[in-house]
Amino acid sequence: MSSTRFNMSNLDFDEHRWLINIRRTVEEEVEDEREIPVSIFNVPKSLMSGNPDSYTPQVVALGPYHYFRPELYEMERYKLAATKMTKKQLQSEKFKQLVDQLVNLELRIRASYHKFLDFSHETLAWMMVVDGSFLLEILHVDAAKEGKVVLTRTPSKLSHLVGKGGRASGYNAILRDMVMLENQIPLFVIRKLAEVQLSSLEKADDTLRPMLTGLCNDLSPFKITEEIPVINVSKSAHLLDYLYHTIVPIVEESLEITDIEELVEAMEDKEEAHANQRNLKKIIKEIASKLNIKGPVHLIKRLLLSKPFKFVLKLPGRILSNLPGFSILKGPISQMFVFSQSKEAAKPEDGNGDGISDIEKPPLVEEIAVPSVSELSKSGVRFLPTNGNILTISFDVKTVTFYLPVVTLDMNTEVVLRNLVAYEASSASESLVFTRYTELMNGIIDNEEDVKLLREKGIIVNHLKSDEEAANLWNGMSKSIKLTKVPFLDKTIEDLNKYYNSRWKVKAKRMMKLYVYGSWPILTLLAAIVLLVLMGLQAFCSVYTCSKAFKIENITENQ
Repeated sequence: MSSTRFNMSNLDFDEHRWLINIRRTVEEEVEDEREIPVSIFNVPKSLMSGNPDSYTPQVVALGPYHYFRPELYEMERYKLAATKMTKKQLQSEKFKQLVDQLVNLELRIRASYHKFLDFSHETLAWMMVVDGSFLLEILHVDAAKEGKVVLTRTPSKLSHLVGKGGRASGYNAILRDMVMLENQIPLFVIRKLAEVQLSSLEKADDTLRPMLTGLCNDLSPFKITEEIPVINVSKSAHLLDYLYHTIVPIVEESLEITDIEELVEAMEDKEEAHANQRNLKKIIKEIASKLNIKGPVHLIKRLLLSKPFKFVLKLPGRILSNLPGFSILKGPISQMFVFSQSKEAAKPEDGNGDGISDIEKPPLVEEIAVPSVSELSKSGVRFLPTNGNILTISFDVKTVTFYLPVVTLDMNTEVVLRNLVAYEASSASESLVFTRYTELMNGIIDNEEDVKLLREKGIIVNHLKSDEEAANLWNGMSKSIKLTKVPFLDKTIEDLNKYYNSRWKVKAKRMMKLYVYGSWPILTLLAAIVLLVLMGLQAFCSVYTCSKAFKIENITENQ
């Protein structure tokens, strides 16, 4: 069969190689393949669109998804140097055996990836050797930096990247790329490299465990405590999976997926209330702009601005709707305003100019219903840090204390958080505990003032440029694939809301929104009637010179 090439999405497609790979995959069945679930995914587009740089490697490509990107070739010299060091350590014969073993593991490697890999078995095996050697070298150099030399090696060419000079720039850039979901290789490949070097899989796991734990200490925004159970290296899918299980504890409780429509409705109600207030203010301003003529209209203007009339405007809409005549006029005029609002909503916003309707635009970022840190603090809630993990989040109703784990924010945190959320959502995990935690933090943090309060309490350790940057980090984390209910976190949110809503200040504020802002249709109707009357009066006076007649009448009365 001749090799015919097609150009698909600007990539060379070798039909002959594709056919060979398909035949081998279908004909050669591996018993272990069913035991290897897919663990390396493409980041969902809904998450990728929010911040592509957090999911796309910027320095080094690991694995097949980004392997042939030209802008990442600069690190190839370091990867090849690590591979040569592995070959020197094993000698030529053992190194050849290593490559052959990875060729035999080809189907297991392919089974780990969600995307079909259009590579030959030899290309894939060499890719794993090169990338695995590089990762193992990074782990070794990082452990050596901490004084924990676990493998006997000659000085590495990667030492300057991990040393004090390159720590702030080069090494952190490599760390961020190493933790990205699309930039993973199966951990059993690294175990195989360590096994060949140490002549025992058990020794390989014992050697890798402290190295991986040290890497997690560098990456994790949370302090890794002894309460976290020892992660089984043999059961970890890749580096990101190992990091995930050091941060996120196993929750025994059953979780259920919540209906996103409830949250969307709540957001729509909130947006509608703000829109109604803006419409009412707009009409009032329009009335005021018309009240610039002299005569009796001037007196009406003074009447509208008087305290008694303002008091009438603040009456609940339910009372006004029961007045004689309002029940008849309410229906048709309300429909008129609803129609005008729907037409106005169909137009693009000022300054937008794209002509895209709200339906075509991406959905609004969801945020769980919980008061902000500032609001909770003003209502008497105390904030205290815990030394544990996410499971230590709680709200003590008796002492009115909100307990949160300490989280450290630095240049790597956003990439770590986003890829952990993406992995949790993509791996079909029912317990989206970490995603729910990020939603909680997004809910209670609205601005830099909230970050400042948590920083002063020792809950947030901020190594970013400012509190505003930290607030933007959390606010950008709210978009997720699906929203879930995590019982212990939802209980905390429920208790917080229950306490906050029981405060008299909050109740008074809600009453104002319910009876004043909530009665906007009646207030709008009243404002429209007043506007029509004034416009009619203005037209009448422009014809019959009411101001002159009114002036004569006043002179007669004075006499």
